[in-house]
Formats: sequence, C-alpha cells, structure tokens
Amino acid sequence: MNNIIEYLSDLEKNNNREWYHANKDRYQKANADFERFIEKLILLIGEYDDSVLHNAPKDLTFKLVRDTRFSNDKSPYNPAFRAHISSKGKLPVPVGYYISFAPGNRSFLGGGLFAPIFKEATAMVRDYISAHGEEFEKIIKDKHFSEYFTVRGEALKNVPKGYNADHPQAEYLKNKSWFLEYPIADASLDNIDAFAGQAATLFRYMKPFNDYLNKALIDFTMPTR
Repeated sequence: MNNIIEYLSDLEKNNNREWYHANKDRYQKANADFERFIEKLILLIGEYDDSVLHNAPKDLTFKLVRDTRFSNDKSPYNPAFRAHISSKGKLPVPVGYYISFAPGNRSFLGGGLFAPIFKEATAMVRDYISAHGEEFEKIIKDKHFSEYFTVRGEALKNVPKGYNADHPQAEYLKNKSWFLEYPIADASLDNIDAFAGQAATLFRYMKPFNDYLNKALIDFTMPTR
C-alpha cells in the first residue's frame, strides 16, 4: 500500500506526461498492487454479496488520465487509484462499492448514486423515496450506518414539483444524487490486510443503502453513446 501512495504522491508533484512515461514501471507496479488489493476486497465483500464475485479487478478500475476538455485544470493525470465494485462492474448503475486511494489523507470509501447527470435515475430514486420513505428512514438511522455515514449529494433549494413538500423525507427528495463517503487517512493504509477487513466491514454496513437505491433503479438503462 505504501508503494501505491508513494507513487501517487510523486505523480501529484510531477503531473506531466514526461514524468509519467519516464516512470511507467512504477505505475505498473503500483497498479498491480492496487488490483491485488481489489481482488482481496472482492472476496471479502463476496462473503455477504456474492453478486460481485464474477468481477476481474482490472475491469473495475479507472484510468489516471483526466478529461481536461471542459476543465480549468489542465494537468493530464488524476493522482488517484479508483475502483467501483458492483454486480455490473464499474458502471455507476447499479450502485456498488467505490474506493479511491489518493495521497495526503484524501482516500475514501464510497457508495450510492454519484451521478446527477442521469436525470431519469434521479427521478426514479425520488419516486422510490416518496413511496418508500419509512424504509429509507430506517436504513439511514440504523446504528451502524449512522455511526459511519451521512447521505450526501447535490440538491435543489426546494422540493421539486410533483412531490409533497411536507413529506417526512422532503430534504432527501431535493437531492439529485445520494451518495456516501467515508474518509481514510494515509496511516490507516499501512496494514493492507487490516484495512481490507475494515473496508469490507464498512461496505457491509453500506449495503442496505445500496440495495435500496438499486431497487429504485431496477429499470434504469445506462444511456448509449
């Protein structure tokens, strides 16, 4: 794990194509370490969610290369190793278990729906919360869930038209996305086996929230390019 963080720290300081290509061997070693960690994590998650066991780690990871076309930041690389583990791989829907390793205590575990650009998905979740509010409330107030997670997401100022402004979950009906983030300090990554176990436990606490969203999104189809 130290190998991963050290490589990402150096990439962050030398975020240019010349350094990246000159250190391609370091990238390959760090990436291989990350994939081995994801493999271990898949097996641990599979103990309570066997829908993820068919995944190959290399199919779940995201590239370091950034899309700079619409960004003021023109640095070519995102110094983070990231993966999304779900029943359909790294697609944002169905929602699953997200992990991001980044230097400077910026690593985190995540879950839920991160993508407010999918308006149909947003509408489906709002409709489901509106109709199944008590179930949603029970999940987010669960002892283990509430100890570690807070529902986050871009939100409107007001409850959108078509929904009851007095609904018990009105604040969540304003959301365009519903996601979770649990921060991970660099020091927590020193022991890979201990951290894998910790991550798997936190993902287990997260699972009812993901399951709820996936029931809402059961008929959602990813847009074709």
